[in-house]
Amino acid sequence: MELRARRKKQPASIPAVEPERRRDPKIRRQMSGPAIRTYFNVAEKWGLTVEEQRALLGWPPESTYYKYKAGQVGTLSYDMLMRISLVLGIYKNLHILYPEEALADGWVRLPNSNPLFGGKPALTLMTEGGMDGLYQVRRLLDARRGGWN
Repeated sequence: MELRARRKKQPASIPAVEPERRRDPKIRRQMSGPAIRTYFNVAEKWGLTVEEQRALLGWPPESTYYKYKAGQVGTLSYDMLMRISLVLGIYKNLHILYPEEALADGWVRLPNSNPLFGGKPALTLMTEGGMDGLYQVRRLLDARRGGWN
């Protein structure tokens, strides 16, 4: 009994979804609620405005955005799930690269001297560059921390 009490609870593992199944509406439905809730948590940490949040999501209509905020998610599009995945990967990379939480969360707003950003914050590329802008930031941070994990 004592051994059980000392065991640390392991978080439930979520099985990986094979690439060919990611467009399946049933799979997207299962992923949609947790994905959008996590996205809004990251958006709050980064201090994103409503317009910045909508831009990162691919400009859903304002009414749809507020339904998502209220928890009425339904099934997100494949495109939106990909965008959320990129944002979450960027967030994870930043917290690996910068253990100081304030720096990790503030990085997207800091002017950046990397030629990719032209002196502007990464958030500018992420919001104005569409899906490609998100991919570029994700790839840069993946490379800085040594690969995909």
